[in-house]
Amino acid sequence: MRRSFAAAAIVLAATVVVSGQAPRQVSMVITNGIVVTVDGSGRVINPGAVAIDGADIVGVDTADAIRRQFRGRDTIDAGGQVVMPGLVNTHTHAPMVLYRGLADDLALEEWLTKYIFPAEARTVSPEFVRAGTRLAALEMIESGTTTYADMYYFEEEIAKETKAAGLRGVLGQTIIQFPVADAKTPAEGLARAETFINMFRRDPLITPAVAPHAIYTNDSATLKAARALSMKYGVPTLIHMAETQSEAMTARERGSPTVVSYLDSLGFLGPGVVGAHGVWVNDGDMALLKSRGVGVSHNPESNMKLASGIAPVKAYLAADVAVGLGTDGAASNNDLDMFEAMRAASFLQKIATSDPTVVGAKTAVQMATIGGARALGMEKQVGSLEPGKRADIIIVSMNAVRQTPMYDPISHLVYVTRGDDVQTTVVNGRVLMRNRKVLTLDRAAVLREAKTWAAKVSAAVGR
Repeated sequence: MRRSFAAAAIVLAATVVVSGQAPRQVSMVITNGIVVTVDGSGRVINPGAVAIDGADIVGVDTADAIRRQFRGRDTIDAGGQVVMPGLVNTHTHAPMVLYRGLADDLALEEWLTKYIFPAEARTVSPEFVRAGTRLAALEMIESGTTTYADMYYFEEEIAKETKAAGLRGVLGQTIIQFPVADAKTPAEGLARAETFINMFRRDPLITPAVAPHAIYTNDSATLKAARALSMKYGVPTLIHMAETQSEAMTARERGSPTVVSYLDSLGFLGPGVVGAHGVWVNDGDMALLKSRGVGVSHNPESNMKLASGIAPVKAYLAADVAVGLGTDGAASNNDLDMFEAMRAASFLQKIATSDPTVVGAKTAVQMATIGGARALGMEKQVGSLEPGKRADIIIVSMNAVRQTPMYDPISHLVYVTRGDDVQTTVVNGRVLMRNRKVLTLDRAAVLREAKTWAAKVSAAVGR
């Protein structure tokens, strides 16, 4: 009997010691928020908290549970606000914010050939790219984007500015058939891409990529060479894919019924390929994209504004194709606000299918977070709030008049929230914006520089 009592006492003492352990010290705790995890169970924890240590999420639970387990050197009280994964913009052209509003209300081909390509020929330079990227980064930080995919020229300059601003980027060096600012031939563009890959391939924030512009701006040999370069280094391939009917006509002229089937005939499709737009596709194309492991970026606002068409997102989702959301460049959207992209994606599919249940609020949030991460092949790193993932997190105010009252935070994120409701942006555990103050960029200087470049663009194109 005495032995049993003594053993029980030892167990009790051990339990007291364990339960009395001091909370683990971590770099940051975000607490008291409405935590929208976008994890596999779709948990919404209210009041919830997220513990961050360095670049990683180490705990996601109720506020009380996190308080018992962790003590942050920095604590952010998110009371009454939504805490959610940072938004993933799967397609844009960051420096093109400097062409915002330059040419509107045009079809894609006319917009590109008569306005954008000529403007780029006269104005794009490393300095232009740096200024445009800073402006784009400022806009993305302020509106809750933490990861973005890009394709443009002088991509190494974009990478440097993206890294300095603290954002995460999948950044593609553009390959195009005709002379452009940073390469006079496709071969020169490919050489630049290889140099760029070697500069950033092990960077914690920058994933370098190869970005052949489209099938209508590259011949088959260049498309094959671009994909081969990506595969050589195991980096993504970004391409405009099946955006317009005229692009589909190009595929038919080359002997394939669709853009997707043409790319597949070249051996182009495979894991790591991200096709932007994906409007003019059929069921066979979607089956190919799924079987080849291709990600698709849906860009509803750009597609509507340029009258390119409506992507069959309902069918993509039913086929389990990895589909995320993108804004496209601000020259054709005309902003980088992913909350607007969520809302447009939801509304557009409802009217296109005459089904109000298609792309509901939950699905739209998933497309802007874990769906985009999956399209980019980054779902194990970002896109949801789970221990072991990178600490890419935003805090979104729900206190605006238009957000009152709030019954369902996920509904509010899609149907009423705007980018300027984002209060705090964290990437890789680093606070980039806190209480609407951007900490990694000089906001006034960025805006001043952008206005200077706008004057230069106007003079160059005679506007």
